[in-house]
Amino acid sequence: MRSPELRLLDASECGLDEEGLRAAAREQGASALHASRSYRFPYAVIACHQLPVGVDIERIEQHDKAFVESICTPAERQHLSQIDDWGRFASSLWCSKEALSKALGDALQYDPRRLESPIWWSDGKAGAWRARELELVTDHVVWLCWRR
Repeated sequence: MRSPELRLLDASECGLDEEGLRAAAREQGASALHASRSYRFPYAVIACHQLPVGVDIERIEQHDKAFVESICTPAERQHLSQIDDWGRFASSLWCSKEALSKALGDALQYDPRRLESPIWWSDGKAGAWRARELELVTDHVVWLCWRR
């Protein structure tokens, strides 16, 4: 089975405002069996697949240790002493959990303190699930999660 199809929309290249970017992203994923979208103006990322898929994009920003601890599972907290770049790590941690929760069904249904991040998956695999961090744009992180 193929990997998900991924598209990046850049509003500045397309001459779109935020509302126009969201409409364009919805349109591009409309015909897919499973589609996921994420927005962080001026970007939108769309993932399409035959099976459940989730995608998220976040700007890399500084976050304090208290925020990171508030979204970690107990097992994830054990790794925090190894982190050098808190801004990148926090943004990636949140982004990975958002992408996974979207792939699982309803992102609002999952508590990040109880959802293990795909960051820790060996070779980006956990059973039938796959995950990958993508470098699509500078100063942003993108995570893609999908069922295989």
